Amino acid sequence: MELLAHSDGFACGILEDLVCRYPALQSCKCSIWDAYLALRECFASDHALFACGNGGSAADSDHIVGEIVKGFTKKRPLSVAEQKSFVENGEEGIVLADKLQQGFKAFNLMSQSAIWSAVANDLDSDMGAAQQLWAIGRSGDVLLGISTSGNARNVALAVQVARVRHIKVIGLTGQSGGRLAKMADVCICVPERETFKVQELHLPVYHALCMMVEHSFFAE
Repeated sequence: MELLAHSDGFACGILEDLVCRYPALQSCKCSIWDAYLALRECFASDHALFACGNGGSAADSDHIVGEIVKGFTKKRPLSVAEQKSFVENGEEGIVLADKLQQGFKAFNLMSQSAIWSAVANDLDSDMGAAQQLWAIGRSGDVLLGISTSGNARNVALAVQVARVRHIKVIGLTGQSGGRLAKMADVCICVPERETFKVQELHLPVYHALCMMVEHSFFAE
């Protein structure tokens, strides 16, 4: 996927808008920017993003993947050549050519209930994300580990797999950072400690990251 020449300018503007609306996130500007650069590099080389977390963070993982796989704030039409390849297949092809959007490879490691139950039964209840990442993750991919405390064991196990697989790790956590802050390549530690308050700041952070990446690859 090809980067747009003006991408960093737009991304910088999105980040400035974020900290203007959420001044508490000023302390996270550098780490958010570094996370954006890691995601940009990942998608530019046609690699994948994997996300994991527990409870609300598992739901956030689903949310993030949804914004990455299809259009978020911008239209992402197929190229003329891609549209033509569908149109040649008749009426349904015309619908696909018109409706399909460009997307990035992104997967929520928490959403595979059959895999999780099998792993919990046969291996260990905290091994679900680690086992999936070991099976399908590759060098050049990115793992986004979300933990409000930074100490979630299943996230830590997935991060250890990422290390062996040469997968870059972005952490998204709370003020203390926990284990995740020490293990991640980039860790965004939002300045709150209570779980719900941490989650309230996680959402605007990952929305901004999704917009920054989207503006890097898709013109109006």
